[in-house]
Amino acid sequence: MSITYRLQSLKLSSPFLCGSTSLSLLSKPNSSLSQRPFKTPAFLPPIRAMKSMQGKVVCATNDKTVSVEVVRLAPHPKYKRRVRKKKKFQVHDPDNQFKVGDFVQLEKSRPISKTKSFLAVPIPSKNGKHKKEETGELGIPLESKQPQEEPLG
Repeated sequence: MSITYRLQSLKLSSPFLCGSTSLSLLSKPNSSLSQRPFKTPAFLPPIRAMKSMQGKVVCATNDKTVSVEVVRLAPHPKYKRRVRKKKKFQVHDPDNQFKVGDFVQLEKSRPISKTKSFLAVPIPSKNGKHKKEETGELGIPLESKQPQEEPLG
């Protein structure tokens, strides 16, 4: 017991420690990080690595399941040129709402079956929700869409 008392009363000083610290304080890992858990700021989105992907529906014949082809670019192992890598995933579509050619987002979920562990989520179209069908490119109504005026006479 006298040895442990001597070790506890022993003072250590080092350029890495601020001042001298007793050995009893060094026996337990008391770092500033372990005392305060790090919280991410509210304005930063959570980091979700490879939890969601985007792809094109290539097969929609099964019930509640669609095949989605995801294309990604990866460097060639020898030539270092970026090449397209394609992979097909079986994706859960509970409402059978997707058809062949639709673009969907794959959200990672619990395994639904042996091959399905993604959910299909619709992606809004790149063109936007509002289409200008009745106006031209500049926003001016087309000549055929303008009201016809009857000539006087």
